[in-house]
Amino acid sequence: MPEAQPILELIEVEKRYEMAAPGGLEVLKGASLRIAPGESLAIVGPSGCGKSTLLALMGALDRPTAGRVLLEGRDLATLGDADLSRLRNRRVGFVFQLHHLLAQCSVLENVLVPTLAGGDRAWRAEAESRAHRLLARVGLGGRLGHRPGQLSGGERQRVAVARALVNRPAVLLADEPTGSLDRCNAEDLIRLLVDLNAEEGVTLVVATHAEILAARMGRVLELADGTLRPKEERP
Repeated sequence: MPEAQPILELIEVEKRYEMAAPGGLEVLKGASLRIAPGESLAIVGPSGCGKSTLLALMGALDRPTAGRVLLEGRDLATLGDADLSRLRNRRVGFVFQLHHLLAQCSVLENVLVPTLAGGDRAWRAEAESRAHRLLARVGLGGRLGHRPGQLSGGERQRVAVARALVNRPAVLLADEPTGSLDRCNAEDLIRLLVDLNAEEGVTLVVATHAEILAARMGRVLELADGTLRPKEERP
């Protein structure tokens, strides 16, 4: 039986920042990875090893120096900036360590921000309905009109998760999503991410220092010396 096409694939990806240091700074050195649809994956490694860079390449926020990144079979290098922007908006959701919510907007308005890029009236109505459902799912159905400043840190991060999912992305990328939370709120967010991975069928990739989060993912890879390997493997 043929192997299913990966939702996300990295092929010998390299990333060098030419001006970061004399001679350049090489962050990724031939990193390769295949991620199946609906999979949950943790990327672990020390600070500065390139985890955020890796997620930025997966999510089309940056381009590799060499190698290929394929999302749903599409080689991102073949897309122009406008097409990449549309792809990011519709097919990739992002959750960061800091929530990046708009202070002047309500909870509901923040979740709807990714939907403002296009769509007809019917599509926008469906998007608002989905935003209501997602906020209820993350336990904030009664806080739609609140501003971020009226929420706890854990609540703000749950709003960020709902915002990341509102456009029904194929892939959810989470960069240290529990890094700014206390243990109780971190555990609540981990349970939420695991449950939504199953309920939504979204492929979940997290970059994390938190062992408790990595342990809940279906697979754990370590980024070290610019390459990826299973966490248990040692040179």
